[in-house]
Amino acid sequence: MSLDEDFESRVTHAMSRAADEFPPHSADLVRRSVTRGRRMRLFAATRVAVTAVAVVTTGGTLMATGAFGSHGPGDPGRLRAGAPARATEQPPSRAPASISGEEMVRTLRSLLPPGGTVSAASGRASQAGPPVVWPTARLTYSTAKGSAGLDVLLTRLDPGIPAGRQGEGGCLPVEVRPYDKCTTEKLPGGAVLNTTESFTYPSADTGQKRWYVVLTTADGVQLTVQEFGGGDEKASSGGADPLLSMAQLTSIVRSPAWHQAISALPNPAAAPATPSSTPGRRVPGTRMARVLTSRLPRGGTVSGLNADDGLVQLVYDDGHGKNMVEADAQYDMTVPLAGHMDCTGVPGRCQATTLSDGTRVKKVQGPSEKGGAAQVWLVDTLYPDGRRVVLREVNSYAESAPVTRPRPALSLAQLLGIARDKRFFTP
Repeated sequence: MSLDEDFESRVTHAMSRAADEFPPHSADLVRRSVTRGRRMRLFAATRVAVTAVAVVTTGGTLMATGAFGSHGPGDPGRLRAGAPARATEQPPSRAPASISGEEMVRTLRSLLPPGGTVSAASGRASQAGPPVVWPTARLTYSTAKGSAGLDVLLTRLDPGIPAGRQGEGGCLPVEVRPYDKCTTEKLPGGAVLNTTESFTYPSADTGQKRWYVVLTTADGVQLTVQEFGGGDEKASSGGADPLLSMAQLTSIVRSPAWHQAISALPNPAAAPATPSSTPGRRVPGTRMARVLTSRLPRGGTVSGLNADDGLVQLVYDDGHGKNMVEADAQYDMTVPLAGHMDCTGVPGRCQATTLSDGTRVKKVQGPSEKGGAAQVWLVDTLYPDGRRVVLREVNSYAESAPVTRPRPALSLAQLLGIARDKRFFTP
């Protein structure tokens, strides 16, 4: 993972905890759908954890290395033996019942198919914290057919945090990950198994393949194994399948061999309590979905609906091609948007006006930020009392997917009519 990606994922984590204090300047610059990027947040948390001990296998010999920046499955290439820890952090004492990095590596190796060789193996021990550090294992597995990079992360979810805002489980919506092939299976006893075929760069359907399987038990333990085709993450630009099949990855996460590691998992760090005096009203996602779907032209079909507080996304097809529609609603945005409701520096066609009731409106028609031929049409409305509604659409089912129609389905006037619907803020 590049430094830019590492910075982006850490900013995402910070924004999810302080969205009201640091809201986005403009919906055409920052997608509030980052709340659904829970994979990146989890991996970022493991990368910035305090120092741990790595166990590195070289030529079949295990040896301990010095301190290094901790990593997670989203960043398997960032281990640096001997790299100094952050000066402001103190390494936590290891809990008596913790699991070592060597044990994690040994367990993963025992579950690999026979006949291959293992290299570049490393593991991280669990730490009770604070902060909590989750155990990991990482290695490269090779056969005569090639190599694959494998990562394992073992965590315990916090029961006080909604499942959709933590961990690895679940399938990301098509509007966010258009090329993922994801399945969800409920297992006996309440466990849930997710399998995903994706790419190292998920906004495209080419390049190195990344497959991963997530097992979430009924009591909140989560085991994730991911595999990169051709070697470690970003070590290959080819499109070869990873060596281990999805069935083999599933067998790894479901193996009883992890029971000892699971029993030694520390409890998750408690999320900071939010004082009742802290501002931060949110518009319920169920209400937003109801309002948005009721305002779409009749005769079309809706698919891919996903809603979170303040944000709803769906795919609307009027019979002439799929079209992504997104609505974003917020309170108390007057100060954060000061200087951002005009057209200064906005690419494409932009018009900024003020309505008779003082509502400021910005209409934008421009190219997708992700490149390609997709068009993005947006209407941003800011009421005098600070309420804000943004309607955004793309002439495809996802911004990074191929265009499915010549232009977006809804006119700017229709987007404005939806944005001005008072029911977004009415219980």
